[in-house]
Amino acid sequence: MSTTTVPRVTPGRAPHATDDNGWHQLIEAVRETGLYPTRTKAEQVTRTVLAALGTHVTGDERVDLARALPGEAARLIAAQIPATHRLTAARFVDEVASRTPGATSATARWDVSSVLGALPPLIGDDLVTRILAQLPAGYALLFGRADLTPAS
Repeated sequence: MSTTTVPRVTPGRAPHATDDNGWHQLIEAVRETGLYPTRTKAEQVTRTVLAALGTHVTGDERVDLARALPGEAARLIAAQIPATHRLTAARFVDEVASRTPGATSATARWDVSSVLGALPPLIGDDLVTRILAQLPAGYALLFGRADLTPAS
């Protein structure tokens, strides 16, 4: 006789956030989106980008982002000390490049877009909108959205 284990869902957390496979699904989504040759490369990129993002998302959005993500991703976000100033999207990409051996701005932009573009199906459009509202203009494209903010 076999038994089925039903994942325990914590109120306020998305069901995938408590699923041990959630991290692996995120890595696979990043691997497919970024066309990375291995899961190891996709995982390294995901860790780097999420750690950088964790320094720039604050307040309720940071808490809600951590709740919506799989446990390992949530820990990467929560472990970061919030930055005292917000980086432009271009500077954010450059920061990711500085954390990635051998990266250029172009490869870092690809990495950032691959990871952040995989997040909306996991965290929902409402949370993405809230996160974008607290970040400087230019981040929408990194999340796979059109950047409809008027030029100054």
